[in-house]
Amino acid sequence: MWELIQANKRKSTVLIITMGLILVLLGFILGSAYYPKGGGIVGVVIALIIWGILYLIAFSSGSKILLAVSGAKEVTKQVHPQLFNIVEEMKIASGHPYMPKIYIIDSAAPNAFATGIKPDNTAIAVTAGLLGRLNRDELQGVIAHEMSHIVNRDILFMTVSGIMLGAIVLISEVFIRSLWFGGGGRYRSRSSKDSGQAQLIFLAIAIIFAILGPIAAQLLYFAISRKREYLADASAVRFTRYPEGLASALEKISQSTIDMPKANKVTAAMYIANPLKKKGEKLHDLTSTHPPVSERIRILRSIAHSADFAEYQNAFNKVKGKTSKIIPQSALKDVTPVGLREALGIPLAGLTQKKSQRNVGDLIMKLNDYSFINCPCGVKIKIPPDYKKDKVYCPRCGREHTIR
Repeated sequence: MWELIQANKRKSTVLIITMGLILVLLGFILGSAYYPKGGGIVGVVIALIIWGILYLIAFSSGSKILLAVSGAKEVTKQVHPQLFNIVEEMKIASGHPYMPKIYIIDSAAPNAFATGIKPDNTAIAVTAGLLGRLNRDELQGVIAHEMSHIVNRDILFMTVSGIMLGAIVLISEVFIRSLWFGGGGRYRSRSSKDSGQAQLIFLAIAIIFAILGPIAAQLLYFAISRKREYLADASAVRFTRYPEGLASALEKISQSTIDMPKANKVTAAMYIANPLKKKGEKLHDLTSTHPPVSERIRILRSIAHSADFAEYQNAFNKVKGKTSKIIPQSALKDVTPVGLREALGIPLAGLTQKKSQRNVGDLIMKLNDYSFINCPCGVKIKIPPDYKKDKVYCPRCGREHTIR
């Protein structure tokens, strides 16, 4: 596992350096387009300052912003004991020294994501809909996948590269808009004074790079993002020793038609499956942040002998029909046998699947500060947080209850 993490870090470093070069080159070209003499250096400095500001914001409060935007609320063990138990199991299985904070998202759509830049301050967020649809094996597979992102330091990579991509897009947008709103005339007059046609050529190069630079950076970002989903699936299999759990969970998540209004293009890449997927969309293209779910499921269900990385790599090659290295060679050298286990088949909280789904509404109400009173007649009375009276009556038996 250590070799995989190190290989992941090396690839992250290469990608971030590549995106950094695009950022610096973009700043230099656009700066030179504004001021031919010395403007390139100024453009580089401005580009790095913009990136630095965005990075400081993300490093100090990025996770809080992401969780708040997603409508996630931190919960205690009393709210969902089995969820805490599963997270703790996967924390131990992964060898991660710190327990992630646990959040539940007020949404009936099944999904989940992990966040956190520092290893000692991470979080796993799951939707109420996920808890209502999955059994224990399936939820364990999802949590193992998110724990893999934490252990493999994918979250740090996604944050840093995402900010760099944001800086590239922001600088390009400002430049293009300045041309649109009348800047082009100023460039032409300036170029005639300074360097004539050569400056016009430089301006044309700047426009082309302002358009193609962000596209190249995005495609690079998306490609590595997809590869990390495969790596997280492979690590999850190793942690749980039960690939069918994650495969079945992905199947249920992909079959959901419930929208997630609070998900957006910025947060979509963080989820285990694309929350913005609409019916009738293509399964996969170069701008996808996730591999096709159907393909991930086939790979997981092709694993039959062991939960080690080599077995996942073999299953990947079999499904793809070609040899493509997803697992680093250093991790493939680990020949320690990791046996598969049998299914537990335990519904969450000891409930049947039907009853578990029915409890999703109650869980969402808890997240929104509803209180509950269990009447002796069997009725669960749900009291909204803005209820002003100090007494409530059971709708079935009429018994009076005092609200504390």
